[in-house]
Amino acid sequence: MVAVYKIFLHSIMITGFVFVMMVVIEYINVQSRGLWQKSFTGNKWRQYLIAGILGAIPGCLGAFTMVAMFSHRLVSFGALVTTMIATSGDEAFVMFAMFPKKAMLLTAIILVVGILAGYITDKFYKPKKILEKISSHQLSLHDEPDCKYFGKDKIWGNLFHPRLNRLAVAIIILSLIACVAIGLLGGNLDIWMKISVLLAFLFSLFIVLTVPDHFIKEHIWEHIVKMHLPRIFLWVFGTILFMHFLMSYIDVQAWISSNMFIVLLVAVFIGIIPESGPHLIFVTLFAQGSIPFSILLASSISQDGHGMLPMLAESKRGFIVVKLMNMVYALVFGMIGYLIGF
Repeated sequence: MVAVYKIFLHSIMITGFVFVMMVVIEYINVQSRGLWQKSFTGNKWRQYLIAGILGAIPGCLGAFTMVAMFSHRLVSFGALVTTMIATSGDEAFVMFAMFPKKAMLLTAIILVVGILAGYITDKFYKPKKILEKISSHQLSLHDEPDCKYFGKDKIWGNLFHPRLNRLAVAIIILSLIACVAIGLLGGNLDIWMKISVLLAFLFSLFIVLTVPDHFIKEHIWEHIVKMHLPRIFLWVFGTILFMHFLMSYIDVQAWISSNMFIVLLVAVFIGIIPESGPHLIFVTLFAQGSIPFSILLASSISQDGHGMLPMLAESKRGFIVVKLMNMVYALVFGMIGYLIGF
């Protein structure tokens, strides 16, 4: 029971970090809405670079953005592939919480792989049938004035007359800050990591206290709290708990070490699943030292969280082609990394 309690606290810590980072990124995304469209015209390499950066941003916002851009023919098919290779979905938040230095290295590698893959894809593949199925009208942006206006005069009302949603989100963040400050959560973190986490929590609290009600309700409560948070916690807690009991009763380490190639193939094929979560199995195994970096790399290239789910509504053929390309690149680069002992 002690082990389960520690896993529960660890899962709360990871989920809390994921939550506040999603709030921050949602905030930045809304504040900068529409600026990227001008950057996608012209030079193809610049398009791949921006597509890769959008994918490298933790979470699925960048991936969703690129699907919308492609569905309105604002970017190439190769740029879409770039984003889906460069993204790790919500698992990126978890990796930065568990092993930040390795997560930064992984993000840099899949960004480069994504850019190269985008160029190769556009060079040798012409998605004529996919383009026939998608729309060609201009992209509709989320431009509500109440969402984009962040006035100082609103802070007083937000502080002393908050709506229930704002109060609930503020209590969640304040609870996380208090638990980290007293060491109940993240007690084994290095001091610089603890300070970084606290700063992220404090900034997210600032966001909650200054944004208008629309942002709280639509972007934080409906999108993050109700849609993402329960699923992220259950996946994190369930995966860590499963791995704990698996390691306790089965010598998984010995099986993995003698069947590493099979594990690599499984990591690549699991990427087919258009859902954030399954990749956490390989994140956890890597954090425990059970698999090499090359397998985590293959898994990260192959999967794209649920970033490709909107593509199913636009083009099932496009969805399948992107997934297959991701798997090919994941197998190639994962195999190269594995053979050179990376």
